[in-house]
Amino acid sequence: MNFKSHFKFSKQQRSGIFLLLIIILLIQGFYHLVLPKLMQTNHDFSSNSHEVSAFINQIDSLKAIEIENRKPKIYPFNPNFITDYKGYSLGMSNEEIDRLLNFRKQDKWINSVSQFQQVTKVSDSLLAKISPYFKFPDWVTNPKPKQQTFDKPFSNTPKTEAQKLDLNSATAAQLQKVYGIGPSYAERIIKYRRKINGFHSFIELQEVYGLTPEVIQNIKDNFSIKTPRSITKIPLNYATKEQLVTIKFIDYEVAHNIIEARTLREGFKSLDELTKVKDFPVKKLEIIKLSLQLD
Repeated sequence: MNFKSHFKFSKQQRSGIFLLLIIILLIQGFYHLVLPKLMQTNHDFSSNSHEVSAFINQIDSLKAIEIENRKPKIYPFNPNFITDYKGYSLGMSNEEIDRLLNFRKQDKWINSVSQFQQVTKVSDSLLAKISPYFKFPDWVTNPKPKQQTFDKPFSNTPKTEAQKLDLNSATAAQLQKVYGIGPSYAERIIKYRRKINGFHSFIELQEVYGLTPEVIQNIKDNFSIKTPRSITKIPLNYATKEQLVTIKFIDYEVAHNIIEARTLREGFKSLDELTKVKDFPVKKLEIIKLSLQLD
């Protein structure tokens, strides 16, 4: 009696069984080897979530900085010179730019933030954004204080010698009453007067820096030199070189030229002949003459 074996399979059945075993092994391998690693990775990611979040925030910050850097930078500017392009880049509308340009065409100037808004009619938000960059001229932002005034200025009515004040005792306040003299000029006059121990002649005012002939004439109209300083005059035709160099504006070279010219001329006939001397400071002649005499 023949019995058929239960363990005898066809080729097709054997292939199916083999494929099933491979699938079971793959599932077991995934379950024991791959799945634990995936779970560990998920666990690590969860445990380090705050670090990842910080990293993401840092990236976002860098992106924001980069976006900000790409924006056109605004430098301080005078709003009176805004062009069409400049106004557009600032966010102004065409109407607001036109209002500004039309205002400037009238040869008018904007001198404050409030006046800028009044002329252009920009919104408060835009004004707050761009006004910190406004740069007005110094004479607008830091106007000079009005010059301090003293008593009533001298009138143009000619004064007698008795009415005139002594220039050698005049105060800064009295000098500033003269038209053309402010605090700085008054200080210079007094400083120079102190340096030379008092004026001897009005011609010496030429040595005060900045005084014009017109201002010097105004001083002469209101002051006189009632207490002139004493000057010992040197005889030009007999003076030695050592005596000549004691006079202001005459150095040894000029003194030598004076004596040489005096010898050739057999003496000077007038003080004005000094202008013919080589290298003589002609512009200072009138001051030099105060210290000279012919005989």
